[in-house]
Amino acid sequence: MKNLGSILKNPRITEKAAVLSEQNAYTFDVALDATKSEIIKAVKTLYKVTPLSVRTLAVPSAPKAAKGRKGKPGATSVGKKAYVYLKKGDKIEVL
Repeated sequence: MKNLGSILKNPRITEKAAVLSEQNAYTFDVALDATKSEIIKAVKTLYKVTPLSVRTLAVPSAPKAAKGRKGKPGATSVGKKAYVYLKKGDKIEVL
């Protein structure tokens, strides 16, 4: 089994995530090989709340502007994010 701290990398702080958090849905960056059941266990252990459901999706690579490195364009890394849905009344403090 993986270390629970390595499954949930960090919360995604975006405008969309802020709107979803008002509806008891929280967004996290997760490890590429993390499964839904591992994410549920990590949220239970780290935040002391029980998720109703978890949805995961891949975050594709995106091109980056050419900066430094002799003007060669780059790309962002591939990732994975998870939407964690909680029952009404449960909260996760991300900041």
